[in-house]
Amino acid sequence: MDNSFINRELGRTVLEAASYFPVLCVTGPRQSGKSTLVNHLFPHYRQVSLEDLDVRAAAMSDPRGFLDQTDSGMIIDEVQRVPELLSYIQGIVDRQPDRRFVLSGSSNFSLLRSVTQSLAGRVGMFELLPMAYSEVREGIAEQSLDEILYNGFYPAVCAKKNVARFLYPSYMKTYLERDVRDLLQVRNLMQFNTFIRLCAGRIGSLFNATELAGEVGVDSKTITAWLSILQASYLIFLLPPYFANTRKRLVKTPKLYFCDTGLACYLLDIESPEQLTRDKMRGPLFENFVVMEALKHRYNAGRESNLFFYRDSNKNEIDLLLLTQQKIDGYEIKSSSTFHPDFTSKLVKMSEYVSGDIGRRAVIYNGTLENSQSEVQLYNWRSFLP
Repeated sequence: MDNSFINRELGRTVLEAASYFPVLCVTGPRQSGKSTLVNHLFPHYRQVSLEDLDVRAAAMSDPRGFLDQTDSGMIIDEVQRVPELLSYIQGIVDRQPDRRFVLSGSSNFSLLRSVTQSLAGRVGMFELLPMAYSEVREGIAEQSLDEILYNGFYPAVCAKKNVARFLYPSYMKTYLERDVRDLLQVRNLMQFNTFIRLCAGRIGSLFNATELAGEVGVDSKTITAWLSILQASYLIFLLPPYFANTRKRLVKTPKLYFCDTGLACYLLDIESPEQLTRDKMRGPLFENFVVMEALKHRYNAGRESNLFFYRDSNKNEIDLLLLTQQKIDGYEIKSSSTFHPDFTSKLVKMSEYVSGDIGRRAVIYNGTLENSQSEVQLYNWRSFLP
């Protein structure tokens, strides 16, 4: 075993699912640790990557022979490069129930579509985002909030194999030159890069395609298509509005977040934790951080997102709603180190906004005062996050 391996919470879920599915599929952004995870979990499986041109050519020219290299388990990385393999895998696991395949890839939409069409009922699907705070808590215990937001949670940074100021510029260059060209033919990469950076400036805000179209110089349909690229390559996450069983007129537009705050800081031209301390985007980045930690916690347990936000036509808003066991939990997220009574005002009135069984209500902030016994609980983010 690799002594430098950082245990991923998703690992336990994937191993449990391996008892029930002949095929497992792990998707997520590039460099989030997918290959490292599955190779660690299944060290005796044959490992191949379709990023290698020679391997890809072999898979395309003789798919049956390629898959029959071993009669036990096989790990196929970047399987979306040769989606035709999936139909052959279906035939193999139907004829030979003991055969096992673990698939991984960094393209969400195309991979999910191909897998669900070819392997419906035979595959366990999982999403691996960058490291969760709980996975690296001990290693970053001495870091300030601003250092944590600036560094982000990509494994290379968390394992101290790279640093934020080198990793994220390289990551974006690779992303633009490979993923964007693969997912959609974007002729003007400079315009697309501008679009990504404008999105970073809208973290925690409602996504407005028309407004962005005017700033970038393209039409709103193009913006919508580009947004799908950011989602497909796991750069952004759209938090949907909650609108079931409500008594108010609600907004129907999602809020935009990035899957990693370190990458977002780079796109915002934030070059150090000290600069972030004074930056106007510090609050939205902290909100981004907490929302993504909630999402990682759900995904790592093999669950659906079930995350929403609330906003009505009177601008009453609750930052984060979580639907669990028929209850609705509500959270306000504040980057301030000082508690203000206004933090709890919307949560106190939550039953007026949302019809249903209200569960936990809590404020998550950067201060030290905590109260877990009050009607609206108060937590420092370090003690609240799982």
